[in-house]
Amino acid sequence: MNRVRIFAIGTILMFALTVVAQQTATSTDSPAKNAPGGGSASVPTIEGQLKFLATGLDLTGDQQEKIKAILRELHSATVKIVQDESLSREESLIKVRELRYAADKKIRTILNDDQKQKLDQLEQGPHPELHGGVSGAKD
Repeated sequence: MNRVRIFAIGTILMFALTVVAQQTATSTDSPAKNAPGGGSASVPTIEGQLKFLATGLDLTGDQQEKIKAILRELHSATVKIVQDESLSREESLIKVRELRYAADKKIRTILNDDQKQKLDQLEQGPHPELHGGVSGAKD
């Protein structure tokens, strides 16, 4: 009887974890539907990215406005790529990576030398607030 009870509890826990994982994956601020490769990817929000960068780089108000425009362009283009079902997952990742590199270059023109160094440090690790569920982060 104990084995049956343990099996039932284990099954319920597995189901609960699956539901929580699915809800977490679909409850992002800006989900991208029909992601390439059949997986679900989410594009990070502009506000989330800007907040992360503003905090990490001590951006001025003027810098934030300029960077927000760049992030808006990046977000729009990334959403289009992620939703394009004609692209393979690899093609999508390559295109998104190219967009991120271009945005990074534009952002760096706005930053001072100290902020550029801080950005280099921020880019060293994975940051879901910058990349969401879309792989292809800078290595």
